[in-house]
Amino acid sequence: MNASTLHMAQAVPRADRLPMKQKIGFGLGSVLDMWGHWLYPSLAFHVFNIFLGVAPGLISTVQMVKIFIDAASDAIFGWISDNTRTRYGRRRPFILVGGILAGIGLPLMFAVGKGWTDTQYFIFMLVSMLIYVPVMSCFNMPWVSLGSEMTPDYHERTTVMAIRNAIQKGPELAMFFAAQFTTLAIFNDPDTGKPDILRGAQTYCAILGAIMVAVSIAIFLLVRERYYEKLVSRTQTHIPFADTLWRTLRCKPFRHVLLMALAYGIGTAMVGALGYYATVYYVCKGDIVLATKWNTAMGLAGMAFGFAGIPFFTWIARKHGKRAALATVLTMAIGAFIGDWWLYDPERPYLQLFACGFVAFTGAGFWTLYGATIGDVVDYDESQTGQRREGSFSACQSWITKVGIALGVGASGWILQFTGFDAKQAIQTPEAIFWIRILLSGIPVIGLVLALIAILRFPLTEARMLDIRGQLEATRGQV
Repeated sequence: MNASTLHMAQAVPRADRLPMKQKIGFGLGSVLDMWGHWLYPSLAFHVFNIFLGVAPGLISTVQMVKIFIDAASDAIFGWISDNTRTRYGRRRPFILVGGILAGIGLPLMFAVGKGWTDTQYFIFMLVSMLIYVPVMSCFNMPWVSLGSEMTPDYHERTTVMAIRNAIQKGPELAMFFAAQFTTLAIFNDPDTGKPDILRGAQTYCAILGAIMVAVSIAIFLLVRERYYEKLVSRTQTHIPFADTLWRTLRCKPFRHVLLMALAYGIGTAMVGALGYYATVYYVCKGDIVLATKWNTAMGLAGMAFGFAGIPFFTWIARKHGKRAALATVLTMAIGAFIGDWWLYDPERPYLQLFACGFVAFTGAGFWTLYGATIGDVVDYDESQTGQRREGSFSACQSWITKVGIALGVGASGWILQFTGFDAKQAIQTPEAIFWIRILLSGIPVIGLVLALIAILRFPLTEARMLDIRGQLEATRGQV
């Protein structure tokens, strides 16, 4: 395919374009994805360690176990939704039921009392994970799978993911505000005058849980399943459960994308808690109330920079393809994490806004393009196998990446303990502060370099995808 033909192919045909209400409907799923998966980990150390005094190693161990459970339940629900046949589609019924239950269950994750032992808190966290995580998989796997089958167009897939990530900035901001909400004066303990962070977390999660219920109903009403209605329900046979992992991993382009996501996820997850601790104990000298205000401001900065990152990297993808755009994302992310060494500065605390902003800028680009790339991998697999297995690919990438992230998250609390951090001390030692800062910058860079190497070997260019689409449509018709 010559350059002129490729340029003409960049225009999205009218038949491939999705109505805006469907793009928005799909994007609303990011509300449940963010809060159902990431709100609890973002508050766990704040509530259980800083307020209730639970050892950070126990908290990170629970987070590690949580993601292992998540990975297993994702595989099950990805496979089930691939094989489901109903009048409402194979994804939408799970999105509705799972979303409603996830919203109801969110505030129950912090339904603990004060004065429990570390063992009691640990058991509660573990049991609540065993119940809540499969509920989120019931929603999330069908929703993620739906994103790969809404349109057959190479560039329209990027647009779908761009709108999803733009909508995602709202729930992301709510997550940054979560810690500050728990320290509002209305939650002050009447005896001590200090914020009752636990009660604040319970209240906040109840509010967000109600929103999750409403959003799950809206998604069910707004989205449609293009491939299910035009192809899968008429022709596709049952997919064995073993195909969810082993046959999916035999897809070579998928392995490159998976290695990239795995390296990115592990590298950033291992220091997920360190940024917050750098703000509290280095920049704000142990003043938690002040730190939560800066955390909210950093969330606003992240939202603004993230919004800017979405069109910027989408534009690069349209001009040069998704592979080149992802390589640009990862290169800039390396620079952003290196810059954290200078941007967390107690003399100039406003520089934290840029630390969060630069990471959010590249992160928005990464997740937009990563999600769009999975759809291309599914097309390639259909050309090899004759089946549409979005659920299998979504489940497999979730299973592998979440196991990797579990290892990173599980290590994060122990990394914090390695630094010499002591939650009982308002002021940390210079040695602890040094290790928090150096690890915050250094560990992600290693993962990002490995991710960059993986994506540079990814073979599905725009020209290759146009050829694959032509082959598919010649065999089974258009969708």
